[in-house]
Amino acid sequence: MRMYDIINHKKNGGALSDEEIRYFIDGFTRSEIPDYQASALLMAICLKGMNEKETAVLTDAMLHSGDVADLSSIPGVKVDKHSTGGVGDKTSMIIGPIVASCGVPVAKMSGRGLGHTGGTVDKLESIPGFKTAIDPEHFLEMVRTTGIAIIGQSGDIAPADKKLYALRDVTATVDAIPLIASSIMSKKLAAGSDAILLDVKTGSGAFLKTIDDSIELAQAMVSIGAHSGRRVIALITDMDAPLGNAIGNALEVEEAVGTVRGRGPEDLTAVCMDLAGYMLLLAGAAGDIAGCRALAEDAVSSGRAFDKLCEMVTAQSGDVSVLHNGFEKAPVISPLKAAGGGYITHMDAEACGMASLELGAGRLRYEDDIDYSAGIILKKKVGDAVVAGDTLAFLHTSDAGRLPEAEAMLTAAITIGDTPPPASKTVLAVVSETGVEMM
Repeated sequence: MRMYDIINHKKNGGALSDEEIRYFIDGFTRSEIPDYQASALLMAICLKGMNEKETAVLTDAMLHSGDVADLSSIPGVKVDKHSTGGVGDKTSMIIGPIVASCGVPVAKMSGRGLGHTGGTVDKLESIPGFKTAIDPEHFLEMVRTTGIAIIGQSGDIAPADKKLYALRDVTATVDAIPLIASSIMSKKLAAGSDAILLDVKTGSGAFLKTIDDSIELAQAMVSIGAHSGRRVIALITDMDAPLGNAIGNALEVEEAVGTVRGRGPEDLTAVCMDLAGYMLLLAGAAGDIAGCRALAEDAVSSGRAFDKLCEMVTAQSGDVSVLHNGFEKAPVISPLKAAGGGYITHMDAEACGMASLELGAGRLRYEDDIDYSAGIILKKKVGDAVVAGDTLAFLHTSDAGRLPEAEAMLTAAITIGDTPPPASKTVLAVVSETGVEMM
């Protein structure tokens, strides 16, 4: 078998065989296939696409290119959750404890942030002492004991994806649905859970800007799950504005704590109740989504979810006192004032994320340091009325020199008009093996 023939087959619009796909992934992972041939095939896939079977086989080859976690020693149905990334997306820190407090084990591997989207691992590491680098056996023991652990990716999970993504990133081949779907699902399936809930973001702060593209990606990932014998449900959720009011690591942890205690922003609370409800549904905790949402709401109102969050933080060596007393604030906190009056009609989520990045809350390169105290607290959201001089947001940073650029970026991200915009939904659609349900 030759890579030349595989490239030519896809270039001409053919469906690749199982053998061709596995030959490519095995050879590229072992560095036997050069980057220039891999790049050519990736571009051919971008231009010609892949069918469901090809995408499922590609995913399977990638997930078996490295370690596959064995969670069988953890009793019960293990349900994982993955978000495609957004601004202010701190849902894992909220729904994990909710679901675990309902008796469903959560063994979650999360990632770091890059660019305008934050990462769960970075946010959790803003808790003093919190450890996300944990060996697999200790990870399993924590989940068996406490019901939940959220750690950084450990071991050699899907090394083919790591190599392929680095190549896609520099060859303009990131945005092909089969490649995105196989990248996400290879890691999620290798993480070993029995079922997976996908939170596919759509809008200005998401990787996919339109609901049609987001549904197409969700359908591809649900199909991969079905081919792999896993139950997968995807929610299409709104990321046309930041989720919640906090953007930035420690600020988002504080908001997550408030939400787990029943005092969160309306939009964040609503989407977390839906996400937690569908995770519980996948685990069979109740017979329908209404019953599962009721379980999630009771976990919050009873205080069990907050207790579980504290238990997780303690088990992972974090200073639980910050969950009760709050974090030390950034030395520089500056208000952003409205220049005129009207209604906030749009808030560009990606631009808000970039403003937070400018303040020091994120990284442009993987090795960059993060200022955990930096970020933005929004005081006004889309639909709110404002008058000139109202505080739109507070900008937090350790470096006052960062403020002018961040203020300009955040000001440009907020559109104020004469009439209020129509109300928006947090969950736009549910995608399952049975089809797409628009909300």
